[in-house]
Amino acid sequence: MWLLIVMAALFAATINKQTYATLIVRPARQTGVFACALCLALMWQIKAGILEHLDIHILGLTAVTLIMGWRLACLSGLLAGLLLVSFTEMPFSQLPELLVFSVFVPIYLSYGLFLLCYKFLPRHFFVYIFVCAFLCAGAVGAAKILISGGYYYLLGLYDLITLKENYIFYAVIMWFPEAMLNGMTITLLITYRPHWVKTFYDQEYLNK
Repeated sequence: MWLLIVMAALFAATINKQTYATLIVRPARQTGVFACALCLALMWQIKAGILEHLDIHILGLTAVTLIMGWRLACLSGLLAGLLLVSFTEMPFSQLPELLVFSVFVPIYLSYGLFLLCYKFLPRHFFVYIFVCAFLCAGAVGAAKILISGGYYYLLGLYDLITLKENYIFYAVIMWFPEAMLNGMTITLLITYRPHWVKTFYDQEYLNK
């Protein structure tokens, strides 16, 4: 029950009148939100895992956050979760867990790291690619595994040894593919469609 409350609170914090008013009147932005949701839902179907709940998959949410902004990224993640519930065997009871640990927390972390990079690092094209997209995505992917692993431990579902051997260990392995996919996505977009990436500011990143 408390996880449902946390999910609702995290999503409620993203609701902004101006953001959603703009979304309603701009079909291109609506297309972006639904396209990201569909891509996420399809990508999350490619997963591996032996024990229940301990699934490993690429998130892709750092790229979505950089593209859409954190508010609409959360909306895309919510829609992706609803697609999984509607068209796969995932039960609705698992939706709060998915949204909290695999959607909202990674998006909040991704945007927080982006803000830190924006404030403290040089605003340069390669800094945006290699730090904001590549390194931050890898850190977020590893953090998601560690945070959800801690949740399962506190919940008493698995002991620490089982989590270390079957789940937490993969934080070391998964950071690179997570970083690579997000980094490549952002690189392609800011090369060919920079106006699609909301957090990429041409005047600041290209004129340095």
